[in-house]
Amino acid sequence: MKFEAEVKELPERIVACVEHVGPYNQIGGAFQKVFQWAGPKGLIQFPTTQTLAVYYCDAAKVDQSELRSSACLTVPEGTEADGDVKVMTIPGGLFAVAHVEIDGSEFGDAWDKLVGEWMPENGCEPDESRLCYELYLNDHEQHPEKKFIVDICEPVKRA
Repeated sequence: MKFEAEVKELPERIVACVEHVGPYNQIGGAFQKVFQWAGPKGLIQFPTTQTLAVYYCDAAKVDQSELRSSACLTVPEGTEADGDVKVMTIPGGLFAVAHVEIDGSEFGDAWDKLVGEWMPENGCEPDESRLCYELYLNDHEQHPEKKFIVDICEPVKRA
């Protein structure tokens, strides 16, 4: 696993999203729904459009079947919700950001390394009033080793 972390200011993001309930690693269906919705509307414009997964629950404290997350795409301000697709604002601010290159089985390990090791070692305290998320920076199917390049973003409080 390639892992680099830093604390940095991230912008607010407006996203269209589809909620997923269940194991975090099964969020793919929600991504399909949000992409199918956004495509015909002309809202997928890479590299401007960003893809994120927002996590609402601590997987160590909530049963896998009840974990809540959202598959998201950034959209222009004023985009309207439609059916299963909601629009929300992800607050910006100060985040511990781990830039990782991982395979599909290493997401939990990367989060554990950021939150359980790097943040305490660097005096960072989680800010549970804001959302944590993963920002996907590549299409892992196009990577020669099928790796995901991701920024793991955990909100932190100012010291």
